[in-house]
Amino acid sequence: MFSLDIFRNKYKTDLTEVKIRDRAFSFFIPRELEPFLDQQDVFHHFPLWTKIWEASLVLADHLASMEPRPGKRLLEIGCGLGLVGIVAASFGHEVTMTEQDPDALNFARANAFTNLSPSNPPIEIHRLDWNQPAFDRTFDLIVASEIVYSEKNYEPLFALFKALLKPGGEIILAEGLRESSVNFFKEMGRYFEMKAQKKTIRTPEKEIRIILCSMKFK
Repeated sequence: MFSLDIFRNKYKTDLTEVKIRDRAFSFFIPRELEPFLDQQDVFHHFPLWTKIWEASLVLADHLASMEPRPGKRLLEIGCGLGLVGIVAASFGHEVTMTEQDPDALNFARANAFTNLSPSNPPIEIHRLDWNQPAFDRTFDLIVASEIVYSEKNYEPLFALFKALLKPGGEIILAEGLRESSVNFFKEMGRYFEMKAQKKTIRTPEKEIRIILCSMKFK
């Protein structure tokens, strides 16, 4: 059983506010990055989950715009702090969120506890290893944001999609526009019918381009 008191005692956190389609959310984020770094090699399993990424905001907004389908289950992989899955659940989708990192799972649970009410569809949160994607069911929709940073992930992700997506199901990914993501979508184009669109988030400091891509097996 998750305890918010235990979570608060274990982690130093800040709260960040996010608004999706005029609905406000509050997310716990780590106050410091150092506790989650490998001190021997800071780039080994770098904790990308500790940040709310712009691609996650794009994906969350897209799912919020989709009409929930009763009985249709959504799987989020690499959920990080939980923003995408929590927003989707708050807009009526039936969601299972997954992560491999145990600290990320704790933050996702805390954020789900804080943002979701009993009136929302129940949300499930589980550990998932992409290299051994063991689940006792398949899903109508698989979603993720900012999961493609290395070519070594291509094969495990493709195997996961084959194992966990229902026949006729859909995958929706949001990725920053960079070489690794472009190459991934090119590779997946061998197996999927794809519909991609570019989204742009502008701030006073920079312009961030996001690829939002829907994929269905050929």
